[in-house]
Amino acid sequence: MKVVLFCGGMGMRIREDATDVLPKPMTTIGGQPMLWHIMKYYAHFGHTEFVLALGHGAQAIKDFFLAYRETAANDFVMRDGVELCSRDVSQWTITFCDTGAETAIGERLRRVREHLGADPMFLANYGDGLSDVDINDLVDRLPDNHVGSLLAVRPQDSFHVVRIDDDGALTGLESVAGADMRVNGGFFVLRQEIFDYLDPGDDLVMDACMRAAKDHRFTAHRYDGFWACMDTQKERRELEQMNRSGVAPWKVWQR
Repeated sequence: MKVVLFCGGMGMRIREDATDVLPKPMTTIGGQPMLWHIMKYYAHFGHTEFVLALGHGAQAIKDFFLAYRETAANDFVMRDGVELCSRDVSQWTITFCDTGAETAIGERLRRVREHLGADPMFLANYGDGLSDVDINDLVDRLPDNHVGSLLAVRPQDSFHVVRIDDDGALTGLESVAGADMRVNGGFFVLRQEIFDYLDPGDDLVMDACMRAAKDHRFTAHRYDGFWACMDTQKERRELEQMNRSGVAPWKVWQR
């Protein structure tokens, strides 16, 4: 099944400084871009045909894969040459599509449609989130009459929900992470029929998904397992610490 990865974000909140021109998915964890971690995740479940919807910093992503060395991420034996114990990128099919520097997510999807072929279903991801969810289970659970689903996760913010009465008196405080709310985790399972709800220039979620939802044709899967996004330097440091400690739930390929 093909996987569309949206790689056009500028990642303003996670930049070290104003001169940083790397696109958000190229922010690293353990020396490898977030994009690589996400692709390894999908490959673990058997999905190795990737369509990259590029935007800001497209050349940096192209250069990374054009210069990729399998020995950097895989064990190998050196004996009259190099014998790799395993491979990753060389076994993937990657389509690189420039979809514009400031294009909405839905329009990026429209611009890569021709590369999806005739497959009735495909996967999609924002390119800034990690999880250990079984993506094939989400595929299997998509109702036949629905055009797609998204992963509904608990927010990871450390903020508190403030409850106030009509007179302005504080009535309660509740951690966002523990509140009865869900956010879009950015892991999508989609059918080609999603394009029936997607107009030029649209956003994927607020336009296409909401139109399908009004027709009772879109699913949200609650998930309480591991999920994390990398929007800020704080979140990046937390993921780096998890990676260094050896407790990195998103690395399902190491199990």
